[in-house]
Amino acid sequence: MVTKGDKIDTGFSLEVIKNGEQQTSTFSSLLDRPTVVSVYMKNNTGSCDKQNKSLAEFADEFDKKGFNLLAISKDSCGSHKKYAEKLNINYILASDPDYAFAKATDSLVEKKMYGKTFEGPSRSAFIINTDGTVLGAIEKIDPKNHAQELLELIENL
Repeated sequence: MVTKGDKIDTGFSLEVIKNGEQQTSTFSSLLDRPTVVSVYMKNNTGSCDKQNKSLAEFADEFDKKGFNLLAISKDSCGSHKKYAEKLNINYILASDPDYAFAKATDSLVEKKMYGKTFEGPSRSAFIINTDGTVLGAIEKIDPKNHAQELLELIENL
């Protein structure tokens, strides 16, 4: 996994829901100011809902501190749009079914579910500067207190 000071490749494209609309964006174009990227597994699941509810509650705080907020999962933009409406999410939701962000941050991990082993992104968070430099990372997040742990990380940058 990348750590503070590492620079990631930002040239990959993602489908995103931004301001209620779907668009294709390069990751670099989403970095118009320092950006908090929160990785979660799937919309409408217990821990992921807690993670996003925490972010939604404090989204204005991140904005006031000068940070974009982006949450990323493998869900489709159609699912993201409904999810944003359901949870009143006003930050960017990105669809990454090919795990481009996880590959860029070296955060693919081995997982097990129902007796099967597979590779997927870790439930983690990153603060990325406009040039792709990692300003901070949380390797294993606390879904319920996710926004607070990120705000604390920002205060300590």
